[in-house]
Amino acid sequence: MIIDPSSHTPSGATKRPAPIATVSGAATDVGNTRTLNEDSFLASAPVFAVADGMGGHEAGEVASGMAVSAFAHLAGRPSVTVDEARDAFEHAREGVDALSSDRENGAGTTFAGLLVTEVDGVGYWLAMNLGDSRIYRLAGETLEQISVDHSVVQELVDSGRITPEQARRDNRRNVITRAMGAGSVGEADYWVLPAAAGDRFLLCTDGLSNDVPEERLREVLMTVPQPGQAALSLVHDALAASGRDNITAVVVDALGVTGGEPHNDAESDTKPREAVAR
Repeated sequence: MIIDPSSHTPSGATKRPAPIATVSGAATDVGNTRTLNEDSFLASAPVFAVADGMGGHEAGEVASGMAVSAFAHLAGRPSVTVDEARDAFEHAREGVDALSSDRENGAGTTFAGLLVTEVDGVGYWLAMNLGDSRIYRLAGETLEQISVDHSVVQELVDSGRITPEQARRDNRRNVITRAMGAGSVGEADYWVLPAAAGDRFLLCTDGLSNDVPEERLREVLMTVPQPGQAALSLVHDALAASGRDNITAVVVDALGVTGGEPHNDAESDTKPREAVAR
């Protein structure tokens, strides 16, 4: 198991304060059945991301590593613009596409990212995803899945052909409809989200979300104060449940927001306010 301990936004790394002051932690594990961990993650403000590679023969590991590495140059800045995030994503996609074309069985990866951005000097979150790695937000006592899975079972849920409960047991839940590489041309989804002190985000691969129910995600995120320990606890839960897949969790806390206010639990609104691309 690899653990990235909880760490604050670097002080002195930039000439102006970040619009969202963060603390984060991460954990990843190969699981109980795999021999290679094809998950990758990045947890370095203002960029937080997870990626779940596929392709076998180390191709998935390389693909997911390429995806998160394309964002590494943004670490240490106060914030990231939407254009910078899109440019990093396209750079990652070009690299994974090239890797996939060079391999007989192809290669690909999912991607879920959370970046600190700002609008008129106010701190906001920029969320983005491609595939079925997920982004959850805990605001007050409300846990909400921000990202939407790009998967066969999600399409069946959206069309009303199966229920969310049936989707959790469906043996097609690992079949995704969009990815970086693997012959996919599907676009990522992007959202700008209002930020508030007290926000807590979880980014995870499906090795966690498939094995740990949302009720348990919420319980851990509400009761374990340190982000790194919360991420580790969730990975342990997935291992105990089955550990059939690689497991990765990144937990991000907002300590303060420029121009923001703490959440009022009675009025908490975690819905994305502005879809900047679809």
